Amino acid sequence: MENKIINKKAVDTLDILIFEDGLRIKSVFPDKESDSLILILNTGKIIKSRLSIFPRLSAGSEKQLNNYRLVSKGIGISWEELDEDLSLKGFLKETAINYIIKQLQTEDTENLVLI
Repeated sequence: MENKIINKKAVDTLDILIFEDGLRIKSVFPDKESDSLILILNTGKIIKSRLSIFPRLSAGSEKQLNNYRLVSKGIGISWEELDEDLSLKGFLKETAINYIIKQLQTEDTENLVLI
């Protein structure tokens, strides 16, 4: 039996967006004062999350937060000094989950659509 590597198509929607369609992080803007972590993607889309949902990041100084590097051409972010790494996929999942939870906690959930 030969050990062959077979290229498989991704089935996970986020994997398809990232690995097949080339979705990448272009810029990162952390801001402690507004409790925000903002990512600008190569599509021009802007995604915002609360910085406080990432304990190591929320404990960092502004200087430490701005000392990051993009990993693998934008599929992740690394803050070496804070020992924190975020993948684009993980960030998108965390942001989506927190958005849904926030919507469920509001009184007006009639219009919430989960597909």
